[in-house]
Amino acid sequence: MDKNKNYILFIALSAALGGLLFGYDTAVISGAIGNLTEYFQLNPVEIGWAISSALVGCLIGAFFSDYLSNRLGRKTTMIITAILFILNSIGTALPNSFTMFVIFRIVGGIGVGIASMVVPMYIAEIAPPKRRGALVGNYQLAIVIGIVVVYFVNYFIALQGDAQWNLTIGWRWMFGSEIIPSVLYLVFIFLIPESPRWLLQKGKSTEAIAVLQKINTDEDAVQVQTEIENSLNQEDKNQWKYLANPLFKKALFVGVGLSILQQLTGINAILYYAPEIFKSLGSAADTSLLETSILGVVNLIFTLLAIKWVDKMGRKPLLYIGSIGMTIALAAVGSFLYYDAVGNWVLPFLLLFMASFSISWGPIVWVLLSEIFPNKIRSLALAISVFIQWVANFVVTQFFPTLVENQWLNDTFNGAFPFYLFSVICLFSLFFVWKKIPETKNKTLEQMETLWK
Repeated sequence: MDKNKNYILFIALSAALGGLLFGYDTAVISGAIGNLTEYFQLNPVEIGWAISSALVGCLIGAFFSDYLSNRLGRKTTMIITAILFILNSIGTALPNSFTMFVIFRIVGGIGVGIASMVVPMYIAEIAPPKRRGALVGNYQLAIVIGIVVVYFVNYFIALQGDAQWNLTIGWRWMFGSEIIPSVLYLVFIFLIPESPRWLLQKGKSTEAIAVLQKINTDEDAVQVQTEIENSLNQEDKNQWKYLANPLFKKALFVGVGLSILQQLTGINAILYYAPEIFKSLGSAADTSLLETSILGVVNLIFTLLAIKWVDKMGRKPLLYIGSIGMTIALAAVGSFLYYDAVGNWVLPFLLLFMASFSISWGPIVWVLLSEIFPNKIRSLALAISVFIQWVANFVVTQFFPTLVENQWLNDTFNGAFPFYLFSVICLFSLFFVWKKIPETKNKTLEQMETLWK
């Protein structure tokens, strides 16, 4: 069993490198946006577009992810995402115009959008039920590691020269550094097997059995094969028609709700704009990058705790803890801003927010999305949920600078409005979990349909 455990972990971690690139690609701009703004003379709308253009790519990628993963297989689809990440890292490092920069940001975004659907689904299809929460949680862990790594990479690149060097060259190195993890991801994807579920779906039973025997005992392999074949026999190629079924509508509603609320907590506004937030609160440029890196480290530590506890405590308790912590933290940050009592108080509460998100709505949403949908609609419902997630991400990222810059809101709330708004949404997320989310701990993927009855 040890060999099987190690092999499954290797497969999950190799696939999860797609998450590392997700985190790296989305957060790399946080350290570069100041210099990028000055270099290309961007206005507030263009600043939002520089960041959210990648999310347009994510929408495109998420839209086609179901088709690609079903037509080409999970493995081939992940190879495509690795190639897109490589092209993105080269293109965003060498642009001679803002338009060229945006085009390659979109290319990278397409890779992120596809990976955000296919990677957790692939890991869920490979993982045994009792370890699925932790193994799929590795995807969020990889996203967080990507964010933490790029924060420190940005910080150390910024130290390599003066302000003028950073304005002309430093930000290019930040984007170009992504080529290293992109190539590693491509190499590792070639070393892992195709999903046995997809192989059986395509009638490649000999290859599927070989994979199942590598990741299970012989006895378990036969049982898993039988379960998958039984569930496939009940499937229909046209998954859309099942969405009219009230049972499946309920599952899709929860998946979409989780996706939207994960983004409306404000996490990405803080991840993308953290250095600029700290600068606006009085930190120097290099200090703001270091404070952002501390946020990333807290993100990493509490994501590790979530992975450790998700299969023991279950999904719902962790979501409760996170919603309460985020609500308190954001309300506090908003209050400090409103009453001009910023000082040294903001960082601890932003760290509380990050810890609360990282132990709950960060990893647990990906775990739930990979497992809550019945087999008949899994890939389609997951693709729809991820697509909606990127729409919500785009809305938050595009309009956050506008909220921050709005004169009336600033005069009325003294810069606190975005934090108050996100705090109210986090409070609502607590009620959503209480009323709508089923507990999926220790359930097989084949048992998910019974959850909604």
